[in-house]
Amino acid sequence: MNTIKSTVAVLLTTSLLFGCGQKEEATPAADKTEKTAAASSNLDQVSAEYRDYAILEIEEFVKETEAFTNAVISGDIEKAKELYAPARMHYERAEPIAEVFGDLDPKIDARDGDVDEKDWGGYHRIEQGLWEENTTKGYEEYAEQLMKDVNLLRAKVETVEVTPELLITGAVDLLNEVSTSKVTGEEDRYSHTDLYDFAANVQGAEKIFSILTPALKEKDEALVTEIDTQFAVVYNLLNEQKQGEDYTLYDKLDKQEIKELSQSIDALAEPLSQIGIVTEES
Repeated sequence: MNTIKSTVAVLLTTSLLFGCGQKEEATPAADKTEKTAAASSNLDQVSAEYRDYAILEIEEFVKETEAFTNAVISGDIEKAKELYAPARMHYERAEPIAEVFGDLDPKIDARDGDVDEKDWGGYHRIEQGLWEENTTKGYEEYAEQLMKDVNLLRAKVETVEVTPELLITGAVDLLNEVSTSKVTGEEDRYSHTDLYDFAANVQGAEKIFSILTPALKEKDEALVTEIDTQFAVVYNLLNEQKQGEDYTLYDKLDKQEIKELSQSIDALAEPLSQIGIVTEES
């Protein structure tokens, strides 16, 4: 059993020990067997809960991508622009699972320069046409291929094994992605809809944290409180840039606003990354 998987097992076993404190004492061997079986059962439950969440997000991604690509193919540029960012949020929330398929993720989500020019397609290729060239003409084939790739992703996601590694590293990786690409404005460089992706990554990380929270509270409630507090700080800053369901375009933010968002993500990522360390403590 590797370190991360051991970490989650310890976390869940610890929570079971607290819950069984009032039960009749079992023999040491029987007690150990019972706790191991219960921890395994809880691991399965936690993994299943996240898997259901991620699949639901991918299903919504399929639906909204279909509407987006239909708008591109029909030449409705304003509709395509309207649908672009909200559709991508579903992908960004479920990215720990979506990125398992290394062949599909670049086809769907690669930015200019991430892949060879001849291989570049997907959302950001179409984004360039919509905002930089202000047209859908010539982008119909990219829309058709994007829809095929997203449908394939939905089919393949059923095969994903949600592991403890994916849960713990997934939450931190989502925040790291915000701090390395979203906060710089590189992700949606033509539409400047970066805050939609920013928010979705945070929401995806929060979901993983919330699934692990009941067990984590038994080990370190103060850490849970700190993480909750830092999530609230991030959401408060994001809400300041939100009107209804729409976020401020990223190029409209000033340097101080960007700095505050960046610092809030760093302040959240630090305690979130401690989950593994804390659960390994005796």
